Amino acid sequence: MKSKNENNFDSLAKNIGKFHLHNKTVLIPAMNRIASHLLAAAFRSFDIKARVLQTYKGLDLGKTHTSGKECFPCQITLGDILLFLKTEQKKRGAAFDPENYLYFLPESDGPCRFGMYNKYQRMVLDSFPGFDRVKIVSLTTTDGYSLEGVIEQDRVLDFRKANYMAVVVADIMERLLWRIRPYEKAAGITDDFIERAMHAVEASFEMHAAAGAYDKILHRLEAVVREGQALIDPAIPAKPLIGIVGEIFLRMHVDSNQDLIRVLEEHGAEVVNSSLAEWVNYITYGQLRQNKINFRLNLKQLNFGRLKKNLRQMLRFGSDLLYQELKQKQFYNRVSKLIDIEHDHKVRHLEQRLQKEDLFTFDVTTETCLSIAAILQFAEEGYNGIVNVYPFTCMPGMTTSAIVKPVMNKRRIPYLDTPYDGSLQPGRDTAIRTFMHQVTQHFQRHGRRGIIQQRAA
Repeated sequence: MKSKNENNFDSLAKNIGKFHLHNKTVLIPAMNRIASHLLAAAFRSFDIKARVLQTYKGLDLGKTHTSGKECFPCQITLGDILLFLKTEQKKRGAAFDPENYLYFLPESDGPCRFGMYNKYQRMVLDSFPGFDRVKIVSLTTTDGYSLEGVIEQDRVLDFRKANYMAVVVADIMERLLWRIRPYEKAAGITDDFIERAMHAVEASFEMHAAAGAYDKILHRLEAVVREGQALIDPAIPAKPLIGIVGEIFLRMHVDSNQDLIRVLEEHGAEVVNSSLAEWVNYITYGQLRQNKINFRLNLKQLNFGRLKKNLRQMLRFGSDLLYQELKQKQFYNRVSKLIDIEHDHKVRHLEQRLQKEDLFTFDVTTETCLSIAAILQFAEEGYNGIVNVYPFTCMPGMTTSAIVKPVMNKRRIPYLDTPYDGSLQPGRDTAIRTFMHQVTQHFQRHGRRGIIQQRAA
């Protein structure tokens, strides 16, 4: 008879991995509202039933089935999937079949608890009768989020392209929101507009993504931008500019970060959050970088078998990164002809920034290297303040803070740490008000550079 631990290990091996998505309902966590909906639409374009999970309503469930030592996003996503499955089970009764659902939960390697989410959540799901039959689809950073095995082989490349385009367009729409809302002609019109725009672009992805008709999607996006531009009141002067970095889920998940961007806007700021595409590009860049390192090592050892594999991987990830950056630039350039939004950072430039400052290294594969590099880049670009968002007790977030806080103090650039764990911290509002006072002073002394400065002129 197998022990409980043996059963758990069997389940981890059999029920987490890459499973074919067709004829199942794929459940996508709502890390970022726009990105999650556009990704689900891209999935549906390939005849994959996909829906976005309602989020943050099941937080109590997530906390009930965790110890409190887990990363906060783990509690959120666990609560989301448990609430959905329990609701479906109650609604459908005897017709509820757990095997009809696939829970989409990627993972990351390196020293971060994110890599353990799906393992822990697998164990929790297995503790509920029937939920043990809900498989977890997990893409991993170790192969650059390869989609092989989840869809027909001849459609993998097209599927990957469509999903990346969904990420880029979602980033642009987010930046459109942050560009318009601080300068909107009437309170609330931007939020209403973005909600309608998201559904319009979502429909365009569902209709055109599988065919690779990205020009049609781009035309729809341009129409959205034109409509949004008309909501800006040109009489409102430019405001201080704040950049946000940090743990990817928390800085993008509005409920868990207590709508931080809106709070900063209400205190008189314009905000730019680091993008989701930056993380995807970083994963591809990291695989290319690691294979170059392995190639040099194997060349020294004259290991020709591994050299051949390294070359294939370098070609694969190199071409992926080139395509991603070219498409991203194409979309941003088209939109920038209509409205001045901040473009994304190139990951290679971020690594060069780190190397120049000699503060950290891409050899440590966590969000820390991206956050520190982005902070330095925001400072170089003349941002008036920077916020680091991360889960309470998050090692990458705390490492970022320890390294950059003295650097920002030395350069007299306002900096704020905002760790979150779901609680309402009594000193948070005071900290934000103090930070915004410093940001305003920095803005009054130094103004804003680049596009933003031209806008104010």
